[in-house]
Amino acid sequence: MQLILLHPRLTAKSVTLTTRHLIIAASFAITAILLCAAVLSWLLLAYAPLHKLPLFADAAMVNSADDSGRNSKFVKENLAMMSVKLGEMQAQLTRLDALGERVQGLSGIQPETFNFREKPGQGGIEVPVGSKSNVETLSLSGFSRTLDSMETEIARREDYMNVVETALMGLKIQSRLLPTIQPVEASYNASGFGVRIDPFSGRRAVHEGIDFSAAPGTPIVAAAGGVVISAEYHHEYGNMLDIDHGNDIITRYAHTSRLHVNVGDIVKRGQHIADVGSTGRSTGPHLHFEVRVKGVAQNPHKFLAAGSNQAKLAALTGK
Repeated sequence: MQLILLHPRLTAKSVTLTTRHLIIAASFAITAILLCAAVLSWLLLAYAPLHKLPLFADAAMVNSADDSGRNSKFVKENLAMMSVKLGEMQAQLTRLDALGERVQGLSGIQPETFNFREKPGQGGIEVPVGSKSNVETLSLSGFSRTLDSMETEIARREDYMNVVETALMGLKIQSRLLPTIQPVEASYNASGFGVRIDPFSGRRAVHEGIDFSAAPGTPIVAAAGGVVISAEYHHEYGNMLDIDHGNDIITRYAHTSRLHVNVGDIVKRGQHIADVGSTGRSTGPHLHFEVRVKGVAQNPHKFLAAGSNQAKLAALTGK
């Protein structure tokens, strides 16, 4: 294509346009038109609500409705997830309450002192976070993070309470395996632990137990739970019974008239195991009671006194 340009001084100049020139010019024109259209569209959508232009106001409302729908869907999905998490946390709290009550029972704390079922009292003034005039509003994502943190803390506390319960249960079992209850009802001790005058030889000798004077046939009970390791006749102890309570602790019941358990039997604390008699090297009906730790005789009065103090404490606390 050839263009002829005329000058006011009657001079002429010809310009030749090739296909390449036409393509470049068309590209610039299309680009300019698109840019203008984009700017006009943005201006109209941005200022249409202010000037109340019906057509563009409707388009803006449609876009706003789409955004609201997406936001509503997002909120509903997150609320559903958080509802499931809240249900799981409620189940965890129920287990934690039950565990707390078991630990409370093992520790001897009265329900009136601390009740797991009651909501703790709270109060105080409201102090804004980060600003002195505005209270920080918890966002949806912040609320979700708080739930995650609470769930982790609840699980950690449940593990800790399980450890405490196991330890308290071990102490409870261990205390029940200590010979702390008197094996027979007697008005007095006929002979105590330690050095005494032997009733047969008249010489000073060590008495390795306590003699409880009682009528023949008076029931003898196990001072603690354990396993019977000896139930036989001994030429000095007479009808003799040994119970192993674990931790190298053994109790011995001697001079009985009758044994009610056999070797290998598991006996409970306070179970009727024998009757008072006067068999073996004995001057009259009584129970000879020994406590041995690692084979060494110990003063049974120390164990029985501890049991008596524990019983008094339980009576005072109601446990």
